[in-house]
Amino acid sequence: MWKRLIIVTLLVAIAAIAGFVRSHKGAGLSDFKNATGQTREDKRESYELAPGARVEVFNINGSVNIETSDSKTADIYIERIGPSAESLNRRRVDIEYNSNTLKIYGSKGNTGFWARLFSSSPSERVTLKLPRQIALLAKGINGPVVAGDVEGSLEVRGVNGRVQVGSASGTADLRGINGNVVLALKQLNLDAVSLSGINGNIELRLAAGLNGYLDVKGINGRLVADGAPVSIEKGRRGRYWVQIGSGGNSITAKGINGNIRVTIPVATPTTAEAEVKTALVTLPKEQ
Repeated sequence: MWKRLIIVTLLVAIAAIAGFVRSHKGAGLSDFKNATGQTREDKRESYELAPGARVEVFNINGSVNIETSDSKTADIYIERIGPSAESLNRRRVDIEYNSNTLKIYGSKGNTGFWARLFSSSPSERVTLKLPRQIALLAKGINGPVVAGDVEGSLEVRGVNGRVQVGSASGTADLRGINGNVVLALKQLNLDAVSLSGINGNIELRLAAGLNGYLDVKGINGRLVADGAPVSIEKGRRGRYWVQIGSGGNSITAKGINGNIRVTIPVATPTTAEAEVKTALVTLPKEQ
């Protein structure tokens, strides 16, 4: 009896696999094989965004590259690559849009149990051209995130890769990042910048003439500053206080497994300042 039960179970499993193969033959995907024999699917979309629109990119199994400019248009290019059409069917990348909100996110595809069991997940590459005046959220990214200038709030979390931001002008919250971070800051608003749970080195590129404080708690590494003079006070157990310029609003950093480097270019004097300095230098001595 047990032998018969085992045979029946095997026959059912073989029939299910055969049905899965038949159902996926000639699947109507808009994909093609590349030179390496992998299957690729491309998607391109364009939308117009209102100034200050919120853009969210999340649950992406690959890299995210964002170029920003003065335009009002969001250009989207999504590339998905897998070993087969079945692999591409495991996941999809969806887009939701209105003039104030743009969402680009990965989700489960329409596949059955056997496809999820035997197929591998595809890799994804998201390339965006966006306006600078946006509020940007990137989370759950299994790859590097590179963005240009963002003139609005910035939130990056749950990234398995390096993060680099051209410059941020509003609030910035970066946390849960497994990779190096490069963040340029044009200005510091109240409680504007927070860095936490970073497993990598951090480089803060501060604009010339920027004033503020850097409060570091729990760093497993060193803190160094290049460029304009800053005042650094070191405490116990990975604690640092740094005054930047004349002080002001704060950058907070905690739970950092790596080094922090602060770079500040020396401010170039304005034309009026240069003329005054020249006049002072060339002032004749009293007789």
